[in-house]
Amino acid sequence: MTPPLGALRVFEAAARLASFSRAADELHVTHAAVSHQIRLLEEWFGRPLFLREKRGVRLAPEAERLAEILSASFERVSAEAEALKQRTKSEITVACIPSIATRWLIPALGDFLAANADITVKVVYAMAAQRLRETGCDVLITLGADTSDGIGCERLFSRVNRPVASPRYLERRGSIGTPDEIAAADLLHDETTRHWQHWLTKAGLSPRRPLGGPVFQDFNLLATAAIAGHGVALCPVEVCRREIENGDLIVLSDIAVLEDESYFLISKLSRQKAVSAFCAWFKAVVNPVTG
Repeated sequence: MTPPLGALRVFEAAARLASFSRAADELHVTHAAVSHQIRLLEEWFGRPLFLREKRGVRLAPEAERLAEILSASFERVSAEAEALKQRTKSEITVACIPSIATRWLIPALGDFLAANADITVKVVYAMAAQRLRETGCDVLITLGADTSDGIGCERLFSRVNRPVASPRYLERRGSIGTPDEIAAADLLHDETTRHWQHWLTKAGLSPRRPLGGPVFQDFNLLATAAIAGHGVALCPVEVCRREIENGDLIVLSDIAVLEDESYFLISKLSRQKAVSAFCAWFKAVVNPVTG
């Protein structure tokens, strides 16, 4: 005959924590409920399992072996339950920075869902500084690598930035190609003016301080302003690959900045089948040649 399983769970927590109160907190029950379950178990065994002392409780020597077996068993059950959940999970949550979400993930997501009708995808915004464990998500698409233990990190494409402008702006402004002509144009800034300062220095020019032009809070706002014809922006050419191919934006110079930075696709190494399917699909979307 097996002892009451609920009481065994309470006993294991109390033995491991050496406290009825801490066991109650962990199990989200009252101290009285823990005491009651322990009494039931002691009646079942016909012997005390804990020694009651002035400063708390102490596991009886006769019960130590039972506590060890239960702790190991509950750990195995928990691990197997989590593994089963991961194997059968058909809903994944993808955290993605806005620039990649609006230009690459959302436009193509319908194709993935059509080919994987059994998988539900939830998409949330990620901050650029967030790491996968901080998001609590299954997949993170972001700027910068994550080298944490147990994390798979795959490069998607470079962040290399070059000056771009829309045909509308160039029609109004006239031809722009040399560094001096770019420097004299209406400059648009993404969060800070320092990227343009870096570009102008790299082009052999002395940037004026402060640089004029509007500063946008994020890249999507900057790209919208550039496409609308408000000026010249430094944009990651791989992120804006489609706008460039479609002629909505024109690259004005080969001089680049931020060449050493990249965007990455990040997930746990022990990922479930649905996550693996999503990662393989998205790599193929952004790089159809090698994806």
